[in-house]
Amino acid sequence: MAMLALAAWSCNGGDKAAGPKAARAVPVAVATAVKKTVPVNIQAVGNVESMASVSVKTQVGGLIMEQYVVDGQDVAEGDKLFLIDPRPFELSLAEAEAKIERDRALLQNAEEDLARYARLKEKDVISKESYDHTLAQARTLRGTIKVSEAERDRAKLDLEYAHVRSPITGRVGAILLHKGNVIKANDDRVLVVINRIRPIYVSFSVPERYLPGIMARMKAGPVTVTAQADGEATTETGVLSALNNTVDTTTGAIRLKASFTNADAALWPGQFVRVTIALDQRQGVVVPTPAVQEGLRGPYLYVVKPDNTVEPRDLKIYGIVGGETVLNEGVADGEVVVTDGQLRLTPGAAVEAKGGPGAAKEAGAGPTAAKAAETPGKEGSK
Repeated sequence: MAMLALAAWSCNGGDKAAGPKAARAVPVAVATAVKKTVPVNIQAVGNVESMASVSVKTQVGGLIMEQYVVDGQDVAEGDKLFLIDPRPFELSLAEAEAKIERDRALLQNAEEDLARYARLKEKDVISKESYDHTLAQARTLRGTIKVSEAERDRAKLDLEYAHVRSPITGRVGAILLHKGNVIKANDDRVLVVINRIRPIYVSFSVPERYLPGIMARMKAGPVTVTAQADGEATTETGVLSALNNTVDTTTGAIRLKASFTNADAALWPGQFVRVTIALDQRQGVVVPTPAVQEGLRGPYLYVVKPDNTVEPRDLKIYGIVGGETVLNEGVADGEVVVTDGQLRLTPGAAVEAKGGPGAAKEAGAGPTAAKAAETPGKEGSK
């Protein structure tokens, strides 16, 4: 009998050891969804563009005799940049003025002859042909003087073009042709590129769904736009200045431009920046952005139920503000959501809230959580 009892006890003990172990709770970090008023911002990546960019070329040819600027220099509109050898244009100007002086003397003589012939013609002393010839000669000289005056004005203009000046206020780039080079009139080669950087544009695109809100906000007044370059702690503040007149059909986005005073030259042409448009304020349920995951059906997150199990929820997102995601639908105010540890979760999985004071309490820690917390100690005592 003793042997039979021992065998029965052994069989019962063996069955208990072979039974399934209780599922261990997954440790997760949690946070509480809160309904509050948040600023409505649109964020995008923008590209800094100069408000005006000019490639300076010559309109006259010759030797570059002087170079008045260096790489990276700030210039004002009208400042001298280069001097093309002015002597040929000075000679052309002097020649044109001499022609005018000669033709005016000839015209004066022709007009005196014309007046004398007119008196003689009235007395029938000379023929009509002689009078007409003198009249034609005077008219020809008047036309010749106009041609010479045009040549003089052209010579003055060429002489002015020999002094190459800055057409805008801005910053000089790299000097591409230096003193001593010979260029021709309307040469394809660029002397220098000047970019206006004060003020400056930032160009960026946003999805077309934001267009009605942006247009309504622009009608109400200036729209504030901020731009921040990578690695910079400070942001530049400007205003939305222009919208493109069409939506890009390939991307479904619309191009916008914001203008910035850029007094400190913090923004540089060609630079990429993070752009934020402040539109309005909105009341909605807010959760930490790390809680939101991307699935096959779109964004979702895990909600911790009162029994410490999780339930996945599909979301409709309005936007992201300062590390928090504003939801249109999916989570109610006061519900607890998982912010870390989602990779180990499945629908209905038991969880143990960690990561901060009161986390387990926020997750609704009850008997299940207490039992899960005791499990590691029990296993360790074996």
